[in-house]
Amino acid sequence: MLTRRSFLATSAAAATLPAAAFAQDVQLSPRLLPQEVRIRADIAPGQILILPKSHFLYYVTAPRTALRYGVGVGRAGLEFTGTATIDVKKEWPTWRPTDEMIERDPRAYGRFKDNDYVQPGGPANPLGARALYLFQNGRDTFYRIHGTNAPRTIGTSVSNGCIRMLNTHVIDLYERVPIGTKVTVLL
Repeated sequence: MLTRRSFLATSAAAATLPAAAFAQDVQLSPRLLPQEVRIRADIAPGQILILPKSHFLYYVTAPRTALRYGVGVGRAGLEFTGTATIDVKKEWPTWRPTDEMIERDPRAYGRFKDNDYVQPGGPANPLGARALYLFQNGRDTFYRIHGTNAPRTIGTSVSNGCIRMLNTHVIDLYERVPIGTKVTVLL
């Protein structure tokens, strides 16, 4: 449930960030906006459930209750499925595409080929304002739940596999979830 306290905390955090980080004037369908919903009883509070086909992320806040966010997800063949934990959280994360991404789309990622360049965090960074790093058995999956500088991709399946959220939404989720949070992504 979105409480007054979490709303004020998120608003205060947003006030300290560059205005360009929130220049996301996209009009989302009302169904993709955060809202409290009922959820299956077998998903314990404190867990995240992602349903890529419907473009929703659910953060379970109480028995049978979740906060649902609209998300963008990986395109066919690149999506993450299974269970992971959030082992790292970063504000304004740096980013570098994986070698597979560079090879798959050299036009988009050519500036990263044959060097160690890492894009600094900030409004132009594809990971947006926050990133939650998904791990399995202590190993980085290279999949993330993160903000985006492409807000029109929310509700679509176009990413290289990560789960994208509006920056304001990922900041809200970031403040709610601790390290160790279980994340399940269903097919």
